[in-house]
Amino acid sequence: MSSMRMKAVTGIQVGDRFRVTRTFTEQDLLYFAAVSRDYNPVHFDDRFAAIKNFDGRICHGLLVGSLLTEIGGQLGWLATEMHFKFRKPVYIGDTVTCEVAITRTDERGYGEADVVFTNSSGMMVIEAQVKGNLPEGRDKEIMKRMLKEGDPTNPLTWECQADKEVRGDG
Repeated sequence: MSSMRMKAVTGIQVGDRFRVTRTFTEQDLLYFAAVSRDYNPVHFDDRFAAIKNFDGRICHGLLVGSLLTEIGGQLGWLATEMHFKFRKPVYIGDTVTCEVAITRTDERGYGEADVVFTNSSGMMVIEAQVKGNLPEGRDKEIMKRMLKEGDPTNPLTWECQADKEVRGDG
């Protein structure tokens, strides 16, 4: 069961933090380009990346930024605004951690958060802010029922269960 889903059901509060980490692969870049139709040569040609002063081809900024949507999706957070500042390039093979820190919530379920993306060297690669609607009332009740049913539409929950079974505690 996703701990983020469980937190969404019990209530998200100011000060809560959520984190995901991912290593970006060549295949990720190809899939993202196919979906987004962004075939900027800086992602596909070393010569073009070099004239832009990069050490190699770089990942799409929004591909890296999409780590934020993993957290939002697990929380059931419906974003209304996202603002990204791309600070440093992310190269194929880089591992990036996205951390969301809740900075504001209100009684209507509106929330705001600061988001920091760092590479494995601890350097900030993206800085972001997100605003939107957190699960409240009936949303939480439905999510609670979904969790009781094993969260059947959430493959990340299945991964968590598989990890428990491998460790022998599931």
